[in-house]
Amino acid sequence: MLLQLARKTAGFGNRGEPVSISWRNVSSLGSAELAQARTAFETAMQEAGSRIGQTAQISVRITLSETNSQYLLVEEAQNGDDRRVWFASWKRSGPATAATQGISLERKPVWEQDEQILDVAFPGNAMLVLSPTRVTLYGRPNGMWEARQSLALAGKPQPHDARGHLRLTPSGFQAFLPGFACSGVVEPALTLACQPGDEPWVLESGSRAMLLANFAATRNYFDGHVVLQTGLRKQVAPFYSAAAVEEQGRPLWLAAMLDGRIQIFNGSFDPVSSFAGWGSDIAGTSAHCGGGAQILATRPSDGSEPDAVQAFAIPLAGPIAMTGPVTALWPSGPEAVLAVVRDLASGKYAAYLLTVVCGG
Repeated sequence: MLLQLARKTAGFGNRGEPVSISWRNVSSLGSAELAQARTAFETAMQEAGSRIGQTAQISVRITLSETNSQYLLVEEAQNGDDRRVWFASWKRSGPATAATQGISLERKPVWEQDEQILDVAFPGNAMLVLSPTRVTLYGRPNGMWEARQSLALAGKPQPHDARGHLRLTPSGFQAFLPGFACSGVVEPALTLACQPGDEPWVLESGSRAMLLANFAATRNYFDGHVVLQTGLRKQVAPFYSAAAVEEQGRPLWLAAMLDGRIQIFNGSFDPVSSFAGWGSDIAGTSAHCGGGAQILATRPSDGSEPDAVQAFAIPLAGPIAMTGPVTALWPSGPEAVLAVVRDLASGKYAAYLLTVVCGG
């Protein structure tokens, strides 16, 4: 994997053009092993025609981190305005140690019910639960959540694998569902107005970035038509979910594609690289640990076994186990992610708040 990545890096510029390389190790890999990997990488680049220098037009930054099962190498290469991000991974022989001790995931249960939960939001001291057929407002006058009001959704019949999203606004909330969108308020009473149509869903990633994306009304994914915060319209391949990270003050978007890949896009939503190994639900937070912004992702699953959610960043957090397949993963404010799980034992749907704990 290292040799393939080195050859790809060498082909990023002109033959013989100098390249500056910096390394950062946040894994448990020892200095001798890191030096061996570095030597192999740079030797392969030189054999491919590149020259290694301290200052150069082409700059490469390589970060080595790890999960419990593999080492992960993230390379960020820049040649003028052209930026690329590449990933490589290989299996580790023992359990992760130092790299996963600084970050952990905390799971807090917030609600459980028989009907499918699409999303949960928290306006003030209240709680909104979005289901395929209704929006329900809860309060907790005695410390326990109690239903205050419930309104039925008037719209098209939902597909079998229904999806929906709640978004809080300064004046109330929005509810996005396939084929229609709703707006409402919670005070002094829950009100809801729904309109059929293909209004784009607002996708946010912590407090870093926002994206408008068209949802395929009869499917369970976004059709690839997006609008950036700058107003730029782009069309890409369909995807299930998307999240952003900030790298050197500029956003990078990651999207879970229908073919199982995670596609990386630059700030203009042009594809720059891709990798595999994550599930179809990803969500971003604004939490930073060790200088790395966190993206939470499910693992690949067919929905028949318990799932797990892991925080991916630099460094990486170990996975947190769930009681069944994760059916939804949405940002919940800047610091948390809302995960909906279909419990395989009870058959009920449960919502959890997942937060990244630094120094855990």
